[in-house]
Amino acid sequence: MLTFVPYDRSAAVDYARRWALSRNPAYYDFQDIGGDCTNFASQCILAGSGVMNYTPVTGWYYINANDRTASWTGVEYLYDFLINNDGPGPWAAEVPEEAALPGDLVQLGGPGGFYHSPVIVSVAPILVCAHTYDALDRPLSTYVYSRARFLRVEGARKWA
Repeated sequence: MLTFVPYDRSAAVDYARRWALSRNPAYYDFQDIGGDCTNFASQCILAGSGVMNYTPVTGWYYINANDRTASWTGVEYLYDFLINNDGPGPWAAEVPEEAALPGDLVQLGGPGGFYHSPVIVSVAPILVCAHTYDALDRPLSTYVYSRARFLRVEGARKWA
């Protein structure tokens, strides 16, 4: 049976601020092979949820650089996992900007799709932490993008 795990937003934000300008050695740095933003966002979500989903291919987990799901490091794959997950691990809802909370994600995009996954660490104004273009408490208003989607992490589930 799956049980509900509340999302610890403070833990996610603390992790984001702790590692925004450096790298946690427990995780591979994907900076030079496509970017590290979604890997970092996944680490923050894990810090707040504490639960991975070890389903091959469609789950959300990281064991090492060669044993992980696409959703751990890919912008669109993370979105698909969080929005559609009804199994173990975190899940999210796409919400309007004004409903975003610290510990949530904003994914930035353009005509070619979404390409960046900063972690919201403060609202009013929205400040984010991110990897690839490392950022600590950067105002969202300083990014250049034509589309944004806000993902509010609702909680997580784990096997009882």
